[in-house]
Amino acid sequence: MKRTKGLIIVLSLLILGGCYDKTELEQQAFVIAVGIDKAEDDGQYQISFQVAQGQLRGGQAEGELQKNITIQANDIIAAKSTANTLIAREINLDQTKVLIVSEELARSGELLNVLQATTRAAAFRRGVQLIITRENASEFLANNDPPLEVKPHKYYQLMMQQSSSTGLIPDADIHRFFQITEGDADLFLGIYATATRLQDKPALEDEFYAGQVPQKGEQDTQFIGSAVFKEGVMIDTLTGEETRLSMILDNTQHIEDILINFPDPKSEVHRISARLIKERTTNISIKMKEDEPAQIDVVVPFHLELLAVPSLIEYGTNQENLKMLERAVEEKFNQEAGKLIKNSQDVYGSEPFYWSLYVRRYFRTIQEYEQADWNNRIYPNANIDVKFDMEAIRFGKLIQNTDMREVRD
Repeated sequence: MKRTKGLIIVLSLLILGGCYDKTELEQQAFVIAVGIDKAEDDGQYQISFQVAQGQLRGGQAEGELQKNITIQANDIIAAKSTANTLIAREINLDQTKVLIVSEELARSGELLNVLQATTRAAAFRRGVQLIITRENASEFLANNDPPLEVKPHKYYQLMMQQSSSTGLIPDADIHRFFQITEGDADLFLGIYATATRLQDKPALEDEFYAGQVPQKGEQDTQFIGSAVFKEGVMIDTLTGEETRLSMILDNTQHIEDILINFPDPKSEVHRISARLIKERTTNISIKMKEDEPAQIDVVVPFHLELLAVPSLIEYGTNQENLKMLERAVEEKFNQEAGKLIKNSQDVYGSEPFYWSLYVRRYFRTIQEYEQADWNNRIYPNANIDVKFDMEAIRFGKLIQNTDMREVRD
């Protein structure tokens, strides 16, 4: 009996001892976002922390919701330590949602050096999203002031969730960045953003880069398109439409339905809005023969749900119009995907679709696979055939449009 009581006391002491290093919530400063810019000194970077502060009482905010602190250091962890000498609370990276990097740093080739600290720090989650900004990260954080979001940490979280519903920005967490970069075969797509409006803009909304979306109001921040990385260095940018196509062709990106718009095949002035539903994975087949270019066949099965037909042309009840619509949609996606793939072969020498996963079965060892050189030999010279296959078309709640002859009799 005494031994049992003694054992219980010892175990209780062990459990209670786990709280010796606890830190109370009011003693911590939670970092929402981390920004990284190049510094004038070699090997040094400007590290910015966006720290959540203030309290909410009765739904109203007390004081500023966040505060930005910028420190010059050689890595994020060193900057965190230095920043703790400026504020009373302990800086906590556990709740960091995004890592913001300036385009200048992303193109310099130094990004891998400074990001190595994120793989070693236990507090830095691998699910943190990587955002590339046209301007400096510190400038982006200072200008990003969402007027419709009371809680600043929720703003980034909700913006990142839009990738699953629009496809205009990719899923770009730190874990995926290192996974693709260290694989040395495919291209990584980071989220592209800016808080500065650009004057030039294309005619079609899906072809915007960040900063080109026409808008009115106080908020200038835009997340659209992606930054293309090869071997850890940013080499180009993709529009929102190109990013969406890349996600559709990539089975590792989880996207089920996305909103699209395309020219009305029977009207030169109208466009049709629809939801593209991808219920099944993209079928990717790679065939390789010795001394011959690889043959890559890609079939994308999808459903289409019409949401808006401003021309009021009957597609639901007219079979001839319906077939024309189906052909027009498939041709549009086939052409756009063909352009994107050709550009990736001729300009990038690699692809952002993670297709290297499907060629590895042809090699017995990692050494054989690396010697075959997917991104310099196999993929750039491959014959690629992409086909978008519309399995069904839906018409929403109404099959038949309003009859304008009855309205304007």
